[in-house]
Amino acid sequence: MSAAGGAAPAAPSPAPRRRARRGAGRAASWLPGLLLVSPSIVLIAVFVYGMIGWNTALALSDKHAPIEEGSFAGLENLAALWQEARWPAAVANAAVFTVFFVGGALLLGWLLGLLLEKGIAGEPVLRTLFLAPMAVSFIATGVVWRWLMNPAPAERATGLNALFVHLNLDFLVNDWWTAPDLGMAAMALPAVWQLSGYIMALFLAGFRGVPEELREAARVDGCSEWQVYRHVVMPQLRPVTLTAVIILGHMSLKVFDLIIAVAGKQIAADVPAVYMWTMVFEVRDPAKGAAIATYLLLAVAVFVVPYLVWTVRKERSEGR
Repeated sequence: MSAAGGAAPAAPSPAPRRRARRGAGRAASWLPGLLLVSPSIVLIAVFVYGMIGWNTALALSDKHAPIEEGSFAGLENLAALWQEARWPAAVANAAVFTVFFVGGALLLGWLLGLLLEKGIAGEPVLRTLFLAPMAVSFIATGVVWRWLMNPAPAERATGLNALFVHLNLDFLVNDWWTAPDLGMAAMALPAVWQLSGYIMALFLAGFRGVPEELREAARVDGCSEWQVYRHVVMPQLRPVTLTAVIILGHMSLKVFDLIIAVAGKQIAADVPAVYMWTMVFEVRDPAKGAAIATYLLLAVAVFVVPYLVWTVRKERSEGR
């Protein structure tokens, strides 16, 4: 009791001060990192997601000339593409290119990785040679392969056709990328040549990441070398294979420079990216070009989104 007879004031509780110190400590742990990456976050928000939003709005408009304002038109542009003869043909060409490019690069990359995994002589030199095409741009690759795959007939043959004629293998002379049925399969050859070394590097890292103890245990149990690879090694390479499919798949769907370098803008080798270029920069139809770009984005998302979901689930399961 005080002299005035009143109660003494209670001492302030230390709990708010402790909470404030804990909050300041937590902020000090994440705030510097946030400030460090904030420029990247802003740039990605503006130039990736902002541009995606702007393109989607343009695809849903009726802005068919650069000087028009345009208004909302819904899915009209997306549906109208399928009424044109060129668009389904371009999609079919892209599908054929994707199948042969992804399949060919995976198979050749796996074989090269297996070859190097066996520890053959001169591995560093071979690894460098196999990886060298990766350093070349698709434009340079296309210029070289345009000569190699020149579809001129035997009497005017150049490139591979001339080689076949010289070796008296005339039955191998063909039209390459101008063939009406599987011309896009030939168009995939330069892409397979360029990317198979990169896929080889992925598989080689995967092969050498499999513990030798697992292989020896399988051999002790009576497995042949083929069975060791089939039942022990290959299941361990599923993440590598999935990663390779994602990388190759999204590259094949938006391929542009290789097609232009080899065939130009000819209908025989038309793909959605080339069609989009024509609509935007030659026909000057922004809405239709944006609609094609939207389809390309959705096609790439088919590859990328399941991979991201799988990666997140795997990380969560491993965290447990």
